[in-house]
Amino acid sequence: MEKLLEVKGLKTYFYTDDGVVKAVDGVDFTVEPGKTIGIVGESGCGKSITAMSILRLIPNPPGKIVDGEILFNGKDLTKVSDKEMRSIRGNDISMIFQEPMTSLNPVFTIGFQIAEVLMLHQKMSEEEGRNRAIEMLKLVGIPRAEKIVDEYPHQLSGGMRQRVMIAMALACQPKLLIADEPTTALDVTIQAQILEIMNDLKNKLNTSIMLITHDLGVIAEMADHVIVMYAGKVVEDAPIIELFENPRHPYTIGLMGSIPSLVEEGKRLETIPGSVPNPLYLPKGCYFNPRCKFATEECKKSQPELREIGTRHKVACFRAEEVTR
Repeated sequence: MEKLLEVKGLKTYFYTDDGVVKAVDGVDFTVEPGKTIGIVGESGCGKSITAMSILRLIPNPPGKIVDGEILFNGKDLTKVSDKEMRSIRGNDISMIFQEPMTSLNPVFTIGFQIAEVLMLHQKMSEEEGRNRAIEMLKLVGIPRAEKIVDEYPHQLSGGMRQRVMIAMALACQPKLLIADEPTTALDVTIQAQILEIMNDLKNKLNTSIMLITHDLGVIAEMADHVIVMYAGKVVEDAPIIELFENPRHPYTIGLMGSIPSLVEEGKRLETIPGSVPNPLYLPKGCYFNPRCKFATEECKKSQPELREIGTRHKVACFRAEEVTR
């Protein structure tokens, strides 16, 4: 299996006055060329910190990558210099940040913000960068691109700004696109359009996508492979069809049960009792055990390791073989 990105044993901790927050605690996964991997879980499970760690954007202090490897095309990003990392960021690996309303600089035009990436990484002139910016705006489906290129972020709607963010992220034709909640705060119609654009561009440019979301509906539509995270750890790792047909971790099953369905009209949505634990005071044993109806004494005492239970299907649960929907 060819690997574009391989994350091994990644640990990112935050050192606070109250104690150490293990935001990402031993995460492993791979991204193949031209494929989409989905990272799913509730808010606070470590999805975004994993993405920020890959791009080395963790604020230090208080945060620090304390262990693990991030191999991109065989090169460990945790060991490269800051200068080399800047040449990779935005060029080989790009990111669509979570909030389009605040991710664009309000004092620069849309065109300049896209062209700046091209002038920095591909040494284009200002005019070449502007022309390429217009091309990118057209590529992501923005009408009147020749006019929009000279407008400011406040003049555009949320959906248009999100398309601009995608255009900026894809301007240098990166090998890996990290999309952190790319459809947040957008209405359902615009969400569908954004996802369609990302899929089309993936196919045209053979870009790998790392899609971070809490929405399993988005994952089902976009991903080839999924990892489910909980309290900084990977609890399940499987190909998309296998995950939906045969989920084996109680947390994954709980997330599945919370998806609205038109087929079972009138049925109440399931909920996962309790909430994500405070990262400063994690429970003993399996971190999910206080919320799990399958938990045993073993679950309350020991931390389960991620183990293989099928072809490319891994799960961190002592009772994975017994757990059913």
